[in-house]
Amino acid sequence: MKDVGIGEATGKIILMGEHAVVYGEPAIAFPFNGTKIVATLSESATATNTVTSSYHTGKLADTPDNLANIRALTARLQKEFGASAFHLQIDSTIPAERGMGSSAAVAVAITRAFFDWQDRPLTEEQLLFYVNFSEQIAHGNPSGIDAAATSGSQPIFFLKNKEIIPFPLHLDAYLLVADTGIKGQTRAAVKSVAELYEVDQAFTSNHLQQIGRLTRHAQHAIMSNHPQELGLLMTEAHLRLASLHVSNSELNNYIRLALAEGALGAKLTGGGRGGCFIVLTKSKDDAIRIGRKLKVAGVKDAWLQGLGVYQYA
Repeated sequence: MKDVGIGEATGKIILMGEHAVVYGEPAIAFPFNGTKIVATLSESATATNTVTSSYHTGKLADTPDNLANIRALTARLQKEFGASAFHLQIDSTIPAERGMGSSAAVAVAITRAFFDWQDRPLTEEQLLFYVNFSEQIAHGNPSGIDAAATSGSQPIFFLKNKEIIPFPLHLDAYLLVADTGIKGQTRAAVKSVAELYEVDQAFTSNHLQQIGRLTRHAQHAIMSNHPQELGLLMTEAHLRLASLHVSNSELNNYIRLALAEGALGAKLTGGGRGGCFIVLTKSKDDAIRIGRKLKVAGVKDAWLQGLGVYQYA
């Protein structure tokens, strides 16, 4: 066992396929390196499991209910390793409940830190097992895409219970990631889609299947370097998601503004009902200009990420 164990994870952005991916349709996501989480583990000085984080500092057993997944994950890892009492420190720049994968990322970082602390090798299969265990507590019926995207280093084409396929983004475009400042409601949104599916299976299935179709076309648009086509697909995907009641008026208004200002496309990203949305632009100047307009309109924060040849711009 080491004196200190360290684990890291990035945020994530879902480009296409939210909610439909839970029902067997594909999704496209990629790690978002603009945000990350670092978890640090060491032996507790008080023989009691403790935590230091922006949400709670003190005994791990006293953490609020929204950290129940962390309590369960650390308890399971501690028991399986027969580990001593520990102190967990979590440092994060990923905004919580914004659809950027914060709950999955913290599980990735904690799992990596635990294995590092115990000086044990960690396979990808083991990592995803523990992260999905944590995500089930956090979100009820997660697709697994957050776990895959926050633990990887490349964009992915994802199908639930299928092999994760690395997916390079060869696109001459920029992506603006904007935070509405409103907490997303992933668990409630997932439950709402499930209830809608029970009430009107034909209606719900049609929208989910069409989102899957749009996602497959998006893959082709990216591979063919057709940003205009991708933008249209993104916007249509948002309209489909809105029909499934996982958007809200704030998201819809921001997206209309971005499109009116010349964006190629825009849509919510993640669970919806708040959180973040993404805006595709042809140029960096367009992204900066639209980002300024959105901030004037009330967006809390925004990040810019180049795609393809602009990935590190």
